[in-house]
Amino acid sequence: MPFLKERGEGVRGALSWPFLRLYLLVLLYFSANSILNVIIPLRGESLGASNTMIGIIMGAYLFTTMFFRPWAGQMIQKHGPIKVLRIILIINGFALILYTFTGLEGYLFARILQGVSTAFFSMALQIGIIDALPEEDRSQGISLYSLFSYVPGILGPLLALGIWQTGDMNYFTVVMIVIAISTGLFGYSAKMDKNTDQPIASHTEQRVNMFTSFNQLVKNPFLFKCSVLMLTSSIIFGAITTFIPLYALQLKSGNAGIYLMLQAGTVVFARFTLRKKIPSDGKWHSSFIMGTMLVLAISAQCVSYSITGGPIFFYLGAILMGIAQALIYPTLTTYLTFVLPQVNRNVLLGLFIAMADLGVSLGGVIMGPLADLFSYSSVYMICAILAVTMVIFSYDRRKIFVEATTRACSKSS
Repeated sequence: MPFLKERGEGVRGALSWPFLRLYLLVLLYFSANSILNVIIPLRGESLGASNTMIGIIMGAYLFTTMFFRPWAGQMIQKHGPIKVLRIILIINGFALILYTFTGLEGYLFARILQGVSTAFFSMALQIGIIDALPEEDRSQGISLYSLFSYVPGILGPLLALGIWQTGDMNYFTVVMIVIAISTGLFGYSAKMDKNTDQPIASHTEQRVNMFTSFNQLVKNPFLFKCSVLMLTSSIIFGAITTFIPLYALQLKSGNAGIYLMLQAGTVVFARFTLRKKIPSDGKWHSSFIMGTMLVLAISAQCVSYSITGGPIFFYLGAILMGIAQALIYPTLTTYLTFVLPQVNRNVLLGLFIAMADLGVSLGGVIMGPLADLFSYSSVYMICAILAVTMVIFSYDRRKIFVEATTRACSKSS
């Protein structure tokens, strides 16, 4: 699966077969989560766990991922993505099998193992895609990676509800084992080669950057703005993922499987149809990002109001949430690939993606106690308010300054 330029023909496009193989691996890897996101809350409630405990178990996955992403970026830069990928798939397979014979304590440990695996897996795939594609195709590659990570969410929740309603967890065991084995076999055959036209930082520089780049979350204005937006958005995404299976039980006509299917289906459709609309020029497009955050705010409010307004608002919220998810992550990630310095770009991207992980984790950990104190509807209203604040935050009056600085950063890298 070479990504290298051959005879001056240029790097292949984001929809060529070598990249499609990577996207299919992403689909297989994230299939398990589309099922676990439904099974774990339902299983936890049946065992008497509180919303707080369910939130901690669900949040442990991406909370762990958050801590390992920067290290993953460094290790992948040093050893190459394919060597790391093969080891990680073994760990992931063990975690999936662990779910089949343990209780809540085992679920927590399995979520942590999954978090470690995902940190390295997603960084390996995304760094490989970013390094291989030309600048004008980066947004498409990142968007398609994210798209295929959401494809399992179309049918996975319905499959999970079907398994749960049968009352026979042996079906769950079989599905987890099949996913673990198929992902491992498919991933072991994957190959990735770095584009040799791009400069490579020395290992010494990478080690220094690893320990000094954390302060860039605040000092670098581009990384700071994108991280705050991603963190807040991910809190909302995390609250939706964690508690929708339980919130839907309180609605007269709400179905969590249909909601998650609509949301994931919208992400897939929007990511594919709008992938060329996502800015890929290294400039900050305030109106585009503000509009996306407004869609996120409306979607959260629709979900909150559905307890009174009914299923129309519930499912409308799913569609709008899917649109927001389809646009926010690839837009911010693509922008950062242009403005971050090349020498430690992978580590800084790892920190940014870690903010997304932290947000999803906090969506369960923080919103769980609030759901215990108030209600799920109140939690989603708080999420809508957070999104409105991000509409204001994403506006930047210094557009000319930002573009000028962006060009300077690109030249210096």
